[in-house]
Amino acid sequence: MADLIIVAFPDEATAFAAGEALVALQKQYLIEMEDVVIVTRDDEGRVTLNQSVNLIKGGAIGGGMWGTLIGLLFLNPVVGAAVGAGAGALMGKFSDIGIDDDFLRDVGQSLDKGGAAVGMLVRKITTDKVYEKLEPFREKGRVIHTSLDHDAEARLKVFLEKVPPLHKPHDQLGGGRE
Repeated sequence: MADLIIVAFPDEATAFAAGEALVALQKQYLIEMEDVVIVTRDDEGRVTLNQSVNLIKGGAIGGGMWGTLIGLLFLNPVVGAAVGAGAGALMGKFSDIGIDDDFLRDVGQSLDKGGAAVGMLVRKITTDKVYEKLEPFREKGRVIHTSLDHDAEARLKVFLEKVPPLHKPHDQLGGGRE
């Protein structure tokens, strides 16, 4: 079973850098993710989902390969490839794997304008090594949703969130302010 983790950042650049760092950690086999999505909210309030996997392109490629093979059987591989690519792209457009897009759009609406968040479904993680590699993001984010147990979530918050002095008011990310 995968755990859902969503972390807000004050700007898009930091969120995209964190997403890239997570993908690099996956290539090093330190984390195994089913999905990672960068959610951005621009200055006008529009929310954009930046998926890690382009399902339409992947569907078209896979459909084109299968269409070519089927076309070879009927002695017309070009038509088979075209029909297969079209069918694959259509299936990719209507497929939604990973984190639910509607949920992510709701998360995006809660972000500050100009803010961003990284949403990920994590299957497996080598926590100490991942934290070590994500040191550049220490105290730069805010955990806004997880399905982790209370102890793991608390450790993640200690790592990512800057704890303000008690006597000063502080700005919270994810407030959906103007």
